[in-house]
Amino acid sequence: MSKIDIGIATKDRETIAGGLKRLLADSYTLYLQTHNFHWNVTGPMFRELHLMFEEQYMELAEAVDDIAERIRTLDVPAPGTYQAFAQLSSIEEVVEIPEAKKMVEILTHGHEQVVKTCRNVLKEAQAGDDESTIALVSDRMRVHEKTAWMLRAMSK
Repeated sequence: MSKIDIGIATKDRETIAGGLKRLLADSYTLYLQTHNFHWNVTGPMFRELHLMFEEQYMELAEAVDDIAERIRTLDVPAPGTYQAFAQLSSIEEVVEIPEAKKMVEILTHGHEQVVKTCRNVLKEAQAGDDESTIALVSDRMRVHEKTAWMLRAMSK
């Protein structure tokens, strides 16, 4: 392959890709939690939560691909192992199967954490004048803010 020349300095590409790796790890961890909760939710709100969680994990499945591909576009290898994600993610793994209300709380917190990660990556992308990453991360932030709002509305 020829050398990359997209108008972003190597140091900036590496810094931005580092932030995107954290976003990828958070997104993948949240995907796994959401999929797990989809499979294991029980109780009076089973059907509603089961369907909502499915919509959310399907959206996250597409998102992780977009984020990983952006990392590769910046000519940096994308992480792809559970070990790498565990080291990079700021979202704590949930081992037990919580009750439905707690699932909603955990996922709310997870989406809020992804928003915080997005904000950090956004600053790095802005500093590197990387409009493509800015657009991707802004879109991700909007999705996670809305999802967190919807989850919070369920717990009132």
